[in-house]
Amino acid sequence: MAIKRGSKVDPSFSSSSMSDMVFLLLVFLLVATTLINPNAIKLTLPKSSNQLTEKPYTTVSITADLHYYVETDPVPFSDLESVLQSKLGSMEEPTISLHCDKTVPIDEVVKVMNIAKDNRYRLILATSPN
Repeated sequence: MAIKRGSKVDPSFSSSSMSDMVFLLLVFLLVATTLINPNAIKLTLPKSSNQLTEKPYTTVSITADLHYYVETDPVPFSDLESVLQSKLGSMEEPTISLHCDKTVPIDEVVKVMNIAKDNRYRLILATSPN
């Protein structure tokens, strides 16, 4: 007498639910990356019609209340040169983008320009388009 199994196991695999999950994950990551703001420091930049397309290696920002930032990290002015030297290392002709609020006194801008000149960094003053 042959014993028959009551239910049969289907060995096939349906990947439609997995492709749905991958599609939803892709949409989520695309939306999440477009919401990330690379310039988290709010500055009112001066306006200019000349725009450069050169990609700087790092950014230095000066806010209206004279706080200094390297990228998004706050740095006291006394440590700015050493932080830039450690960040840029021995790169050939590193480029720094200087983002200053338009109310910052020119003396503060010149201080950063002098640091760049002393260390032979290229400096780009960031502006907003007209």
